Amino acid sequence: MVVDLSHQAPHLRKKARIILDDGSQWEGRVFAAGGERFAEIIFNTAMVGYQELLTDPSYTGQAVVMTYPLIGNYGINPQDFESRKIFLEALIVREYVPFSSNWRSTKTLKAFLDENAILGIDQVDTRALTKHIRNKGSSKAVLTVFDNPVEEYVEKLRQTTVLERYNVAKFASCDSKYTWAKPPKTEFRVAVIDCGVKYSILNYLHQQHCESTVYPSQVHGEELLEQGFDGVFLANGPGDPQPLHNLTRVVRQLLGKIPLFGICLGHQVLAQALGLKTYKLKFGHHGINHPIRNLQSGKIEIASHNHNFAIDPHSLGEEVLVTHLNLNDHTIAGIRHKTLPAFSVQYHPEAAPGPQDSLYLFAQFCQEMREFRRHRTQPQVLLSPWINCALSPVQEYLA
Repeated sequence: MVVDLSHQAPHLRKKARIILDDGSQWEGRVFAAGGERFAEIIFNTAMVGYQELLTDPSYTGQAVVMTYPLIGNYGINPQDFESRKIFLEALIVREYVPFSSNWRSTKTLKAFLDENAILGIDQVDTRALTKHIRNKGSSKAVLTVFDNPVEEYVEKLRQTTVLERYNVAKFASCDSKYTWAKPPKTEFRVAVIDCGVKYSILNYLHQQHCESTVYPSQVHGEELLEQGFDGVFLANGPGDPQPLHNLTRVVRQLLGKIPLFGICLGHQVLAQALGLKTYKLKFGHHGINHPIRNLQSGKIEIASHNHNFAIDPHSLGEEVLVTHLNLNDHTIAGIRHKTLPAFSVQYHPEAAPGPQDSLYLFAQFCQEMREFRRHRTQPQVLLSPWINCALSPVQEYLA
């Protein structure tokens, strides 16, 4: 058991303020790092998985409010990292637990945040703050230990661009290409376009006998086609998909020439390449218990989510099928092209953390690469297995 005795008296710690762009304010106590941060504030409803959340590049530029009240009770371990570092700006919790009661724990949450200079705030009324964000929508916020007037911070927030209409993915992407661990038996060679890829995604591709080469998000389509890959994976990542014009052009260039599978930001970029539009959700989907309906099988998947944008259903064209729906708000959770080998989902099938209901999508990607390889000279024969799925639920929700 790793114990952090220095944080058993919250009233002795430095005060912190969370100020939103509408002038509302919440108070708490600093339990890690300190300092001042400007970020987009969102909430996450997961009960577990804070280490995976911290190291998920999709949270770049965000301050995350955890709705589960006790955070830190199983510490940090070397096995559950999802990327090379922490990407979010701040972690906000109701109560930080300094006792790391887990046999795998090697350090406390506070120690991990301190090492990475990430602000941690607890003793916050996270229930009230979450309800405010849910009613108002995702907001710009400043998290500070200073006593400057609220009006001064609100004015700074008005002048600050945080995430929207800005290419944030380039900060979450790798700087140069690299190869993930090769599987004992390689059946497919996959190019992964990194907008903020998680290690679990690469590990599941590895389990499917895929040798993955990870490329920065600024990659050129010609380079990928010249290397003779069997498929291209469009990874998750942070922020608004609309500014990713270059990546959208690359994906458009790859369509029909190689199988494509996208998740999260990759899903949105594929949609844009297919001529669809995206829009910002009021407060996004951030959690590990969202119900997803598979329109082909009729089954309900419980899935892990982390995104602020979705596909505009009114922009659907003749060539695109909706394959999955989010049953919480009826947003589009999956699409595919009717004839070309290209599909995507809005959620995280690698489920780190979260349930593993959607792992079949990695096997589906491999099957599409297998079929494309078999019919490489006649790609148009690859009629989608979704071609006859009932779309009446989509029309019902749009109505």
